[in-house]
Amino acid sequence: MRNLLIAASAMMLAGACTQTGNVERGAAGGALLGGIAGAVIGNNVGDGDAESGALIGAAIGGIGGAYAGCVRDGGCGAGQDRVNTREFYDQRSGRYYFRDAQSGRYYYENGQPYP
Repeated sequence: MRNLLIAASAMMLAGACTQTGNVERGAAGGALLGGIAGAVIGNNVGDGDAESGALIGAAIGGIGGAYAGCVRDGGCGAGQDRVNTREFYDQRSGRYYFRDAQSGRYYYENGQPYP
């Protein structure tokens, strides 16, 4: 049980020292909740080994929480169906334009060349 408390404390501290935070907070929260759930399930099912249940639950919860945080940040495959995310707004004409990657030229949304 002492190892579980040390691991949970380390995960919480690691989640508090981040730049963006979503991935790490998700991993820390998932590991904490997974560890608690794993300890309860491990204690009540099978041979009553709460420590191994807590470790397995913490690992699965940490992985799931990290993935959820990564998706919240827009990574891990989230939003890959976007075709064009690099549009710019021309205030003079009040229209959006983009840069064609193949030719290097700029065009309005309707295909007209940008001046």
